[in-house]
Amino acid sequence: MADHIAAVCQSGFFQLRQLRLIRQSLTPVAVKTLVHAFISSRLDYCNQLFVGVSGRLSDKLKSLQNAAARLVTGARKFDRITPVMRELHWLPVRQRLQFKTVVLVFKCIHGQAPVYLSEYCKSTTENTGRSHLPSANTCLLSVPRTRTTCDRSFAVSGPATWNSLPVALRSSDAAETFRRHSCLTVLTISCIQL
Repeated sequence: MADHIAAVCQSGFFQLRQLRLIRQSLTPVAVKTLVHAFISSRLDYCNQLFVGVSGRLSDKLKSLQNAAARLVTGARKFDRITPVMRELHWLPVRQRLQFKTVVLVFKCIHGQAPVYLSEYCKSTTENTGRSHLPSANTCLLSVPRTRTTCDRSFAVSGPATWNSLPVALRSSDAAETFRRHSCLTVLTISCIQL
């Protein structure tokens, strides 16, 4: 995984250097579009692979995202990045990954995702032994047991991330409402965990 993240960061920083050279010739909207095309797409492509990576590796991705945010807004190197990210409405890398995971699980539950992914999102009410438990009505998903402490597969990380959401959000049916509230919730949960 370290080689993959190094390759993503190397190509991303190369693209940023190229964009910095022509930034004066571009409109702010064009710069933002190009950064989304070259940097955000690299961070989003197969980002489920980044679940459970070490802090050192995720910091490399974070530095790439921070450099892209500074390029878009024109912020200086030592300016605080949190206000810049809020201005752009960008989630940090770890929270972005959690958000995309819960949105994918939401789609699996509501029949909007491929069947092979939906098979991993089984409700606890489908287990015959759990139907009488109080947790049966809280929209929890079954998390399979693994032998490792951190399993990066969607079969484990998807339901585990889903179960960390509040009950009111898990029982939501409207996609747009869910996306809006889950974005805020993922940020709140991450701040509490720090």
